[in-house]
Amino acid sequence: MSGQAGGKETRQRTALEEYEQSGDGRPPFILTYTEVKLLGIAGVGFFLDAYDLFIINPVSTMLQYRLYPNGTMPANLQGLLKASANIGSVIGQFLFGYCADAFGRKAIYGKELMLIILATILCISTPTGTLSPNGSLIYLTMFRILLGVGVGGDYPMSASVTSDRATIRKRGTMLAYIFANQGWGSFVGALMTIIVLACYKHVMNDEGETSKVDGVWRIVVGLSLIPAFGTLYQRLTLPESTRFKKSQEAELIEQGDLKKEKMGVEVGVHTAESESSVDEGPSVHAAKKTHFLEVIKYFSEWRHLKILIGTCSCWFLLDVAFYGINLNTNVVLAEIGFAGKTGTPWEKLFKVATGNIIITALGFVPGYYVTVLTIEKLGRKTIQLMGFLMEALFLGILAGKFYTLSTVAFIVNFTLLQFFFNFGANATTYCYPAEVFPTRYRAFAHGMSAACGKTGAIISALVFNSLTDSIGTPAVLWIFVGCSILGAAFTFLLPEVAGRDPDAILAQEQREQQ
Repeated sequence: MSGQAGGKETRQRTALEEYEQSGDGRPPFILTYTEVKLLGIAGVGFFLDAYDLFIINPVSTMLQYRLYPNGTMPANLQGLLKASANIGSVIGQFLFGYCADAFGRKAIYGKELMLIILATILCISTPTGTLSPNGSLIYLTMFRILLGVGVGGDYPMSASVTSDRATIRKRGTMLAYIFANQGWGSFVGALMTIIVLACYKHVMNDEGETSKVDGVWRIVVGLSLIPAFGTLYQRLTLPESTRFKKSQEAELIEQGDLKKEKMGVEVGVHTAESESSVDEGPSVHAAKKTHFLEVIKYFSEWRHLKILIGTCSCWFLLDVAFYGINLNTNVVLAEIGFAGKTGTPWEKLFKVATGNIIITALGFVPGYYVTVLTIEKLGRKTIQLMGFLMEALFLGILAGKFYTLSTVAFIVNFTLLQFFFNFGANATTYCYPAEVFPTRYRAFAHGMSAACGKTGAIISALVFNSLTDSIGTPAVLWIFVGCSILGAAFTFLLPEVAGRDPDAILAQEQREQQ
């Protein structure tokens, strides 16, 4: 029996190796049509995540003009509104991550996008004309939490779906390409805000009807439905992973029923044959029922747990600094002359939107694509260590010279900070859990890691302003420096994953235990 199992595994590994080595002549960042199509399907979630992250700041200001024209928006409700999507994300990341492993990718993929679409429609239907100002904010906050559940669910879903399909030699590049949509989401969010505001200039600025801003924020939020609807059908009908099918077709067709292979649960969910099989149902049901116990058993071993601690803590520490900076860009906008403190309400909104598109274009987008080009050469661990240390350096310069830096020096320093966020830990903390864990635990581990990251983002969003008021901006920046250094330290818990096959490593560990 052991000889048959060994021979079967050898044939499977040979098939996988042949598939992995296909296309070796091309650089990893040169993609096939199929890979580009996959990027389009999986990248929408990150585009929408960043789009929503950007627009909530101008939308909050617009709601201020619409709901509180003669006063100020309550600070607690404003903070909750801005943090609501991140709160929902934590729920979605845990929920969809576990379900994707327990029930299969195809059974779950697309449901998170349906949630995003439903929540977006409910958000733009906020009855500001009939509810009280505070009631309108509470209504919007509730459905932004639902929106966050969908956005959060996309993190483990798209990461696992892509990692399952990517060849090992291009896996990191594919994940980095998908994550780069975060930069484009921010950029397009700023651009759409500018365009819609420009369309409303006459009625808002020339005729003085500031209340018409109610239409601006609904259009800006509603535009995110276009890419969501555009990829919903493809997500709902996405078949099982190409990598699995290639290995099945090449060497395992003679094996017949593959339900007992490493990827047996996925086969049980995705193949028509398994659905019609009489004895498949009970085994798949049992696999789903015991999946949680398998997860506990796997992560009860220190060699696996320390990697999970590494991915969770690095993502948490990164997001404390990253979201602390990017959810509070008012200081940067003031330095580059786009704070929007003077003029009519329309002029203020337009100036801030223009300043934000400048910030995004300077360092945000370029950093992602340097990661795409270098991730397979430099490795994830090197990029993450370098990113954390460079973040600490530039945050330290900002903290130490906050009141004495010239405008040009401030802009250059901030641009480099944004560049090394994205050519650094912001990209690799997403890639790591999708690459380092075996297929059967990948989505859950990625969801848990991402949830820890969003927890850091929530803490930063809720605490930044009050901390700044009590201890000053430089002191808060020094806290971010400490987070970056700690992130570099926790990176040493992680192995380099370039060329690493976690499923083969799991199989080897299981043989050693027998």
